[in-house]
Amino acid sequence: MKYTAYALSDCFWKARERIHSFQDIEMFSQTWIHCRGEDYDLDDRPGLGRSFDGIGGLSGGGATSRLLVNYAEPYRSQILDYLFKPKFGASLQILKVEIGGDAQTTDGTEPSHMHYEDDENYFRGYEWWLMREAKKRNPNITLIGLPWAFPGWVGNGENWPYDFPDITVSYVVSWILGAKQYHDLDIDYVGIWNERKFDSKYIKLLRYTLNKSGLERVKIIASDNLWEPITSVVNNDKELQDAVEILGVHYPGTNTVPAALKTGKKLWSSEDYSTFNDNVGGGCWARILNQNYVNGKMTATISWNLVASYYEELPFGRDGLMTANEPWSGNYVAESPIWITAHTTQFTEPGWTYLQTVGHFAHGGSYVALTDGKGSLTIITETMTHDHSVCIRPPLLPYNVTAQNVTFHLKGTFASVSELQVWHSKFDFKTNKTVLFQNLKPIKVTKGSFSIELDVDEIYTFTTVTNGQRGSYPDPPPSAPFPKSYKDNFDVSGTPYFSEAPNFADQTGVFEYFTNLTDPGPHVSTLRQVVTQRPVTGVADADQTISVIGDYKWHDLMVSCDVYMEAEHTGGVFIAVRVNKGGGVVRSTRGIFFWVYADGTYKITNDLSGMTVLAEGQSGTRARVWYTLTLTVKGNYASADLNGYPLWKNAVLWEPRNGWAAIGTSSFELAQFDNFAIEALA
Repeated sequence: MKYTAYALSDCFWKARERIHSFQDIEMFSQTWIHCRGEDYDLDDRPGLGRSFDGIGGLSGGGATSRLLVNYAEPYRSQILDYLFKPKFGASLQILKVEIGGDAQTTDGTEPSHMHYEDDENYFRGYEWWLMREAKKRNPNITLIGLPWAFPGWVGNGENWPYDFPDITVSYVVSWILGAKQYHDLDIDYVGIWNERKFDSKYIKLLRYTLNKSGLERVKIIASDNLWEPITSVVNNDKELQDAVEILGVHYPGTNTVPAALKTGKKLWSSEDYSTFNDNVGGGCWARILNQNYVNGKMTATISWNLVASYYEELPFGRDGLMTANEPWSGNYVAESPIWITAHTTQFTEPGWTYLQTVGHFAHGGSYVALTDGKGSLTIITETMTHDHSVCIRPPLLPYNVTAQNVTFHLKGTFASVSELQVWHSKFDFKTNKTVLFQNLKPIKVTKGSFSIELDVDEIYTFTTVTNGQRGSYPDPPPSAPFPKSYKDNFDVSGTPYFSEAPNFADQTGVFEYFTNLTDPGPHVSTLRQVVTQRPVTGVADADQTISVIGDYKWHDLMVSCDVYMEAEHTGGVFIAVRVNKGGGVVRSTRGIFFWVYADGTYKITNDLSGMTVLAEGQSGTRARVWYTLTLTVKGNYASADLNGYPLWKNAVLWEPRNGWAAIGTSSFELAQFDNFAIEALA
């Protein structure tokens, strides 16, 4: 890897050395062409391209930051610094969050600020906290909210949010107003409904209501799905065109459509990446950050997800810019996408402008150049090969990249630049000696030109910006499994900072801290399942509620929990072990489930849906009484106790062989849990 201002005579003699016979003349020609390389002008005189809007991460869609809040200091703050602190790590310029809707939205549920029509609480969940932490580090960060789902009351019993658009609009606008009133957060953009159909009437009413509420500055992104049909509808509806600020598309494969360009709107890849964050994932991110603009004129790219802070065995494990899924150990990893992001974000700001002179290299790869309009210049190049930059979606057509020499000619405002700072990353898939975001010595610009030898799978930043930094902290604690012995009595003094108990990952329903004022005894502070109506959602939530916890590798263990059914006659609760699924496939979850019901019965099932019954009988249980359930599984045998008395023992089990522990209810109903305990036996 070299860079220099080449003299053409050097290239000539390098090629000439290869000539030993008449047959070598062709080799001379090829070497001469390769050595000279290709020339690329960077010039602002023909005018500038589109305004750069930033690179960001997405928390939610869903529950992707769930475990982050449970990290102890200083590790939690270190993770946040790698994500948001300017000139340190990823230096993210956009944070997009889910507007929680009480529903399963990929890796879990996120609580709504309005579980019920007469309920408002702007301190549930962790997205408020995350936005505050991001703003604390970067006051200029752009904030976006987008619903993935809505509480059931918004749909008035239907799985559709547009039948009563005034209700849905009021619900969304209340979230924006609450962000300001309770957290002093100014939301910059709001979306419609993640990857679902949009409704033009709803969008127009949303714009009208935002304006009427003094929120003219809050702009609308539509429709967080495909380019069509939103593009055609916007082109043919002047009122809708006025209402929508950004055309946001998901996983565009770096390409746009002519009709989108015709709208004159800003174009964003408002959700992208979603790829395992190893070095191939880093290569994917490097390629699309450049080529989303080169190919698609998209001026912002947002990664799903921000940080992989959810159990890795849930869907799309480790599909984040970094990994932080062990709050019990404190371990986290600033993965390669963090440093790939830094190649752009540490040397640009939203409001900078792309040059028109951007594009593809002749031998593969791409380059972009941006300016602040005041003489600053940043150039980012990538030469990621096909197999080392495949994203999870869409399919990537074959292409070739080879090592090459390139010469950049700085013209116009940049002709007087004499030196550029250099930052370099190199993915090494052969010897595993990958280098990420390394500061090299500055490159001299001679008479407006400089040359560089580009190898495959490299990223360079050449910039006039001098204050980039590869931030670092001492290594975090080593990785460790979830504790084999774990207890939580859910006793929190005063108002808890977070509404959810540590390490529980709700997969259907919402489990929140609750103060039980009707119980002056030992169960004043409990964990309560609070969702009483199926949410409006595009994902198949289970018919039961469930929250998982622990080590997915567990197979022999004992779980106990005090339970309290609030629904007379119809109530039902469970504890479970070896729970093998979550996320969007939660309906097909299997495990060993110990249920008791308010009608005086119990049941042991091999699945969450309760279809495979291993044992059943009378339990004498009823609503509004506390019971202690204990479930023990060892090898192929399971036993269950109610208040210390065996209900059944030594039931024969086969599958699944391992999985999480869990608690839950038989339907969307109120129920409470207390004194949860796990003892992993193997």
